[in-house]
Amino acid sequence: MFTFNQSKRDEWVARQASAISAGSTVLDVGAGIGRYRHLFSHCIYKAHDFAQEPTTIGKYTTLDYVSDICEIPASDGAFDAILCTEVLEHVSEPAKALREMFRILRPGGTLLVTAPLGCFLHQEPYHFYGGFTPHWYEKVLPETGFKIESIVANQGFFSWFGQEARRFSALLDPRRTPHTGVRFLLIFNIWILTVLFCRLLFPAIGTWLDTLGLEQAATVGYFVVAKRLERATSGLY
Repeated sequence: MFTFNQSKRDEWVARQASAISAGSTVLDVGAGIGRYRHLFSHCIYKAHDFAQEPTTIGKYTTLDYVSDICEIPASDGAFDAILCTEVLEHVSEPAKALREMFRILRPGGTLLVTAPLGCFLHQEPYHFYGGFTPHWYEKVLPETGFKIESIVANQGFFSWFGQEARRFSALLDPRRTPHTGVRFLLIFNIWILTVLFCRLLFPAIGTWLDTLGLEQAATVGYFVVAKRLERATSGLY
């Protein structure tokens, strides 16, 4: 509950997957380990990735397409739906990647996208952007030829603060530090203080405060649903 970023995203993808008609052809772009493959058992699920992320080598799901995200070897309009979760920040030309998704998605097809607004460095060296705002989606998606159906924040500031408070405590855990002697004792005592506040109280309070809608300008990321129009409006396709 309190480390909500992944769990809320999983719940959202599950809801979206259940709404896709049985027998639809779905492409998971940047599928990685294939975390969501099982959610599309009622569909014809295909997985894509560039398959070069160092920590995922040997763990990739069975991939139907191995390529650059901007040059996926699939025919025009090949898919009824495309899923792309937490990938755009790892792409040097994210708008170009969306144009490629537009190309291989059939007219009227569904695009499901999630990406962070704020995050730690990860999957290096393939991490190029800190995050994507709703204004970015509102500009780039229509220019590419998509009609936005929804942009939903993954919780708010207070839940985010609570989650990072848990990380603060975890990073101080003396079992992961190389320090000894007085420095170890100092870190240990600070860590003990964080266990109650950072691991329990702050996350619980943050989750509750977000239900009040006190702060709408900060979130870990957004969930986006869009439909492909007949043709791109910008002349890029």
